[in-house]
Amino acid sequence: MKFKTLAIVLSILFLLQSCASKEDVYYFQDARIYADETIRYGVAKVQPNDILNITVSALIPETAAPYNVKPPTENPNLSLELLQLQGYLVSTEGTIFFPVLGRLEVAGKSPRDVERKLEQLLEEGGHLNEPTVNVRLLNAKVTILGEVKAPGTYSFTEQNISLPQALGYAGDLTINGKRDDILLIREENGVRKITHVDLTSASWFDRPEYYVKPNDVIVVNPNDAKVKSAGLIGNVGTVLTIASLILTSVVLITR
Repeated sequence: MKFKTLAIVLSILFLLQSCASKEDVYYFQDARIYADETIRYGVAKVQPNDILNITVSALIPETAAPYNVKPPTENPNLSLELLQLQGYLVSTEGTIFFPVLGRLEVAGKSPRDVERKLEQLLEEGGHLNEPTVNVRLLNAKVTILGEVKAPGTYSFTEQNISLPQALGYAGDLTINGKRDDILLIREENGVRKITHVDLTSASWFDRPEYYVKPNDVIVVNPNDAKVKSAGLIGNVGTVLTIASLILTSVVLITR
């Protein structure tokens, strides 16, 4: 009778420990508190080794031709890879060599800052009348590792994508992902910053980590159950299962 009681108790414990609460799984559980707040968009800064697509237009299109690597209307269906080959590579010193204007400092500036600077130089230098400059970052990418469905490096051309959107590229977290401790590794101005993000809360929406920046690395660590299951013995559930089988066998033998 004692063996039967122990077997029942162990089975109940196994069932209890295998259950996860919604606090461990649900995203943004306090999102209601942060609804209707003003959005503060993040702005990416140009960094060394970035590739920029710069197109210049003017009131008389022909006058802008010398300032474009390729005429912007020559082939509107160019692939991203071809655009990157034709783009301006930012040197390790943070500069690009622009036609006619020469070498320009662009590192640490936003794409909009670069646009304004080029428009100013072209107009004040008497090169073009009312020029319009468009600058886009062509090699923005984010690397996502760990407990996601499709880890890898993903390119994006949008000016702003959020951390949840980036995780969506990787197919979302698996059930084994640790949602309350996402690791974000970011390099800014030669300094590496490491931040921990809690996806079960919406309290970080206004923090700089909400928007992904080029070259960010996102690491989704495994939860405790996954870590334990990777061991030689396994998690508590495995131990309880083995113990239950042993006790059940003993009961059957000694009946």
